[in-house]
Amino acid sequence: MMVMTAKVDKKKILMVLAGVAAAILLLLLVFGGGGETQDPTVQTSTGNDKRVAFLQEFGWEVNASPAQSGEVRIPETPTKAYERYNALQKSQGYDLTKYAGQTVMRYVYKVTNYPGATDPVYATLLVHKDAVIGGDITDTSAKGRIHGFQMPQSVKEPAATESTQPSQGATTGNETAPTTDTDATTPTRQATTAPAA
Repeated sequence: MMVMTAKVDKKKILMVLAGVAAAILLLLLVFGGGGETQDPTVQTSTGNDKRVAFLQEFGWEVNASPAQSGEVRIPETPTKAYERYNALQKSQGYDLTKYAGQTVMRYVYKVTNYPGATDPVYATLLVHKDAVIGGDITDTSAKGRIHGFQMPQSVKEPAATESTQPSQGATTGNETAPTTDTDATTPTRQATTAPAA
């Protein structure tokens, strides 16, 4: 009887196993095996062009570049202002409570076709992982209001073009994009985003 033995190099076996594990991980990442499913009601918004197109679906024309962008943290402990703002979000099919404690991106665009507007009007989008998770349209006039993305019936007529309208991305110097006001008592122009915690 003949017995054969072979010397096995443990380092080579470990390298082969590491290579196989890396290849499997790469295949999972490439073919979407991340395990995370996306809510079918969430609209994706990868890139500026997609965000602008999202607003255009509601009939809004906006400057191509955001007037403001930055991170905002969704509060873990709701305040009255946050609850009012989230009520607006729920009325249009969103719910910010899913994102409590998380940081999301906020993009603010100047609306150029809000009929009858004498003061700037802004569209705010809240975006998490390339998906719109909420936002609003804010009229900054003294009697202005904040409302959801849907264009109000009284606003759907085409706006008259003004020759004094600044070009895309330009400001006249007295325009400012809406900011957060955590002490707002009604969902008006001051409550344009989820208040920072």
